[in-house]
Amino acid sequence: MADSRRTDADAGRGAPRNPTKDQGVLVIGLGRFGSSIAATLDRLGQDVLAVERNPDLVAQWTGRIPLVEADAVNPDALEQLGAREFPVAVVGVGSYLEASVLITGNLVDIGVPQIWAKAISSEHARILQRIGAHHVVLPEADAGSRVAHLVSGKMLDYIEVEDGFTVVKMRPPKETQGFTLAQSKVRERYGVTIIGVKSPGIDFQYATPETRISANDLIIVGGHADLLERFASRP
Repeated sequence: MADSRRTDADAGRGAPRNPTKDQGVLVIGLGRFGSSIAATLDRLGQDVLAVERNPDLVAQWTGRIPLVEADAVNPDALEQLGAREFPVAVVGVGSYLEASVLITGNLVDIGVPQIWAKAISSEHARILQRIGAHHVVLPEADAGSRVAHLVSGKMLDYIEVEDGFTVVKMRPPKETQGFTLAQSKVRERYGVTIIGVKSPGIDFQYATPETRISANDLIIVGGHADLLERFASRP
């Protein structure tokens, strides 16, 4: 499935291929962040093209994902590899602030509809947002916040959706074990909603008032982060 491209603006390998419009994702930078995104998208069958200027990284990933060796700081290189044809671009270059800003600006200039950019600090994030990045990700800060929630209680996974609304996977507090949701009245008492239950050896089930929770279950719970923390702190 993997292939590669070449641009005249920077020495590369292979020949251009036409991305599938409305589906293709352009990933610039094959560090840990960018390579993880590109490899996962490729594994999921998405049309992805990675762009990397470091020959060592290009050699490492050639034959594994579709890629081209090019310097995306050069706007001509982006034009020649067809960057404007992609509806989504990810800028995985974070450690080099100038390159990150220039690449993001190039993508804004050619009108890429959705631009995701990695930032390494809040100041970096503000710059990317001001020049037109639609989504800015701070992987280390986000991971640190997520892990802090996980180590502080029964939570096994934590996803903040928006405006404080969060979904978590956790072990059920003792006061819910052996009772149906109607009996334990979790929503009334804690302001959170048990969305579903995964019992050992049984497929995930959406929760109903008649759903009975056992000690070995995993529960999926949604609600405001503060209320979820209170619920997860129960013994």
